[in-house]
Amino acid sequence: MQEAAYTYPLVSAAAFLGGAINAIAGGGTLLTFPSLLAVLTPVAANATSTFALFPGSLASAWGYRAEIAGSRRMLVWLFPASLVGGILGALALTRFPERVFENLIPWLLLTASTLLVLQRPLAKWIGAHPHQAPRPGTLATIVFFQFLVGVYGGYFGAGIGILMLSSLGFMGIPDIHRMNGVKAVLAAAMNGISLVIFVFERRVDWRFALPMALASIAGGYLAARVARKLPTQYVRTMVICIGFAVAAYSFHRRFFAS
Repeated sequence: MQEAAYTYPLVSAAAFLGGAINAIAGGGTLLTFPSLLAVLTPVAANATSTFALFPGSLASAWGYRAEIAGSRRMLVWLFPASLVGGILGALALTRFPERVFENLIPWLLLTASTLLVLQRPLAKWIGAHPHQAPRPGTLATIVFFQFLVGVYGGYFGAGIGILMLSSLGFMGIPDIHRMNGVKAVLAAAMNGISLVIFVFERRVDWRFALPMALASIAGGYLAARVARKLPTQYVRTMVICIGFAVAAYSFHRRFFAS
């Protein structure tokens, strides 16, 4: 496919906004992926989008570095699940049809956003406390859920941040800023390992990947720095609004768009 003169500014702007949205909540892929579909095949668009947003995850993790320092224990549990899931998801993308996972995307996003709204009463109901380590059964459930998020993230990844934030509240992390820091590290893990597979299988289009990566770095870092200065309740509300907006867009694009 031939790209128009405005294609590079368009995809770079999508990457900047995608990196910013990923730093706050998640769903940046739903900006970068559609912008690339006009010039690339779906698998190449997904692989290129993953490459473009990966540096943004690293940049936002650096922006949240102070918060991450207090969450190392959670990362020890969740990092391996993210890596293994990311590998399996990336292999699935390059070897199996996309339709089944595409049909699940809106429902996953809607469920994750609803879990964020209900997170506090659910945590109280199961006995979780924001300043205490989770119970063994809860921890095992969250690690398994993170593995599934890793598979989904390696396969497509739209809204992985929203999915992770919906479960991290049960890990004893006291506020949304620390959850965002942990989320950024885990997203970088699953996207990074997926990229190794995509690059090895020559699925990344470097014409768009490199300029988009630079744009996502700027967006991810700036959004992380701004979000850290906002009250946690404001950021939590932003995350929930973004989650439902991304879910609504995904439903429309998948089931109602012509």
